[in-house]
Amino acid sequence: MHLPEAEAWQLADRLAEALDPDGTAVAAFAHGDGWAVAIHSDAEADELRLRRLVGDLAGPAAAAVLTFETTAATDWVAASLAGLAPVCAGRFLVHGSHDRARVAKWHRIGIEIEAALAFGTGHHGTTRACLLALDRVIKRRAGRGGHIRVLDIGTGSGVLAIAAAKSLRARVLANDLDPQAVRVARANARRNHVGGTVEVMRATGTAAPRIRQGGRYDLVFANILLEPLRRLAHPIARLAAPRAHIVLSGLLRTQANAIVSAGGAVGLRLEARIDLEGWTTLVMRPK
Repeated sequence: MHLPEAEAWQLADRLAEALDPDGTAVAAFAHGDGWAVAIHSDAEADELRLRRLVGDLAGPAAAAVLTFETTAATDWVAASLAGLAPVCAGRFLVHGSHDRARVAKWHRIGIEIEAALAFGTGHHGTTRACLLALDRVIKRRAGRGGHIRVLDIGTGSGVLAIAAAKSLRARVLANDLDPQAVRVARANARRNHVGGTVEVMRATGTAAPRIRQGGRYDLVFANILLEPLRRLAHPIARLAAPRAHIVLSGLLRTQANAIVSAGGAVGLRLEARIDLEGWTTLVMRPK
């Protein structure tokens, strides 16, 4: 079953949330005249459960065309990323290790993200838009001094945390529920020489005591999904410093107004909106 790109990514994100992260990877990819979603697992698939899950998330037509096959052991994400071109987003250039030698000629802040089973290569519209939002925040903060504290909720590969650490010379606290993502983000921070300023921990949302220690944050990223963003609107508002920038993403265009309303109810106002590839990223500020 072929889907529009934005719907394929949304389905992939929802499946990734619903499935056990250990030993399972979900990816959207171009296929024929549309997009498709693949689930790769180290364990034998529970076909009935997966078909029901896909039916609940994407409807009976998608469940009916779901196919299963056994393949040779392969790091599918590594295989697909090996040929990806670098992605430019404002002052940032996200690239793989295979393009390391060519980065200097672009005169951008290079962020090397190694192929791994974690979301956030820079090619997805939400990640690129968050980087563009960060570029905007940096311009708005030009001339301001002082210490900057950054929180990255649901860090994935760590790309946004690394970008903030490099460009703002800031200390960043990043978290993710997925233990694989935590390991990958830590490794990527070390690879980009910010392992000493980017702290990555396993946690859900803003519940961990470590997140609340030491005051409020000047910049918050949450590139996740609609429902978690709704639930986190109030906790994020409480963690934000008075002049903070809050970058929220993982939203389809039709979902953006719901988060603007949720933010308004807890004292946040919309400053900017970035629409890219069917997705919307919001930059909000305390009122």
